[in-house]
Amino acid sequence: MINRIIYYYQTFNGIQSILTQNTKVTHIHLASIHFGTDENNNPYVHLNNNNPNDKIFDSVWEDIKKAKQLGIKIILMIGGAGGAFQDLFSNFDTYYSLLKELLLEKKDLIDGVDLDIEEQVSLENVEHLILQIKKDFGNSFIITLAPVQSSIENDVQGMGGFVYKDLYNKCGNLIEYFNVQCYYDYSLNSYKQMIKNGYPEEKIVMGSISSQNFNSNLEVLKEIVQN
Repeated sequence: MINRIIYYYQTFNGIQSILTQNTKVTHIHLASIHFGTDENNNPYVHLNNNNPNDKIFDSVWEDIKKAKQLGIKIILMIGGAGGAFQDLFSNFDTYYSLLKELLLEKKDLIDGVDLDIEEQVSLENVEHLILQIKKDFGNSFIITLAPVQSSIENDVQGMGGFVYKDLYNKCGNLIEYFNVQCYYDYSLNSYKQMIKNGYPEEKIVMGSISSQNFNSNLEVLKEIVQN
């Protein structure tokens, strides 16, 4: 079993508490990338609501540099509740070029991308994006996805409008792990169901939110390790 402890960094309140020599955190997912056009109809790529190089993010990038020095993998999250992929796929050449430019600019900091697809897109477009990223950045560049748990426990359409098993069968070898949103049933039974449905245990990370019972989550993790 591969040990991964992932921390989502979006509120920008600082992450000094995890930036220690003995940190247990293995990955930081920096959220979230979006696409759009400004008032002059010029296309942009934004980190949340601003240019990724806006001074508002100076402390964020300093934190990321420190995390990188500690050996933490840095994953740039794309999408989430704010969307991104319908815009990206509506003008792929333009928006992907902006994303590629950003990733090249931050190549010393960014180890991969997290595709958090929460809007209706086509399986073919997602596969094309994954293949293009691997082509441009190589096999060592990490690609992850963040489906809801029902989309991994069962072969049903997720929020993205496609079946994840179909994507996995097409290019699962290019996906490092699924950071599954286990927000409704963080349990050993949920984990077992995902494995039973054909996903290797090394590709499953069970994600929780801060409002969930942390001590209960620890007990579940202990059960998973023991089983």
